[in-house]
Amino acid sequence: MSKISWRPGTQIYPLPAVIVSCGNKPENWNMLTIAWTGTICSDPAMCFISVRPERASYPLIVENMEFTINLTTRDMAFATDWVGVRSGREYNKWEKTGLTPIPGEKVSSPTILESPLSIECRVKEIIKLGTHDMFISEVLNVRVDSGLIDEAGKFDLEKAGLIAYLHGHYYDIGDMIGKFGFSVKKDKNK
Repeated sequence: MSKISWRPGTQIYPLPAVIVSCGNKPENWNMLTIAWTGTICSDPAMCFISVRPERASYPLIVENMEFTINLTTRDMAFATDWVGVRSGREYNKWEKTGLTPIPGEKVSSPTILESPLSIECRVKEIIKLGTHDMFISEVLNVRVDSGLIDEAGKFDLEKAGLIAYLHGHYYDIGDMIGKFGFSVKKDKNK
């Protein structure tokens, strides 16, 4: 095996393919697909999204300083892509995709009913970076599909059928290959 130098770029894949919902009242609720997102702190719970300023949702997020990150599934794949390539200036994305907005609990932005997990966020800081601005945000609330909670009260997100974004394509998330710490777990049979 050998390596060659490639042009500088953001080749950190796969990434979550999420739909960010925003707006502070039903008549201006909008959504956009984002892959530039992630966790930045666990206590306090914080995450980020990066958004191009020309996106129709950008001023809604800046004005309200809130948004909701909605994880997406195989069943939501068509809507996830459509929301990312069409503008809220030209379309009512809720009507066109059939996704169902429900009011947020801790934020004014909506949650997508069909999403297995939705993260309600409040923006703490906006960092202008170039093509995208990063919204560093505090997690205020997490809403989960009750059908993914087992009898013991454990949340089983693996059953959701999540999708990921990889260099211009969407993929199912594959089989589990290990649990955190499996590489150092002691063999009970020894």
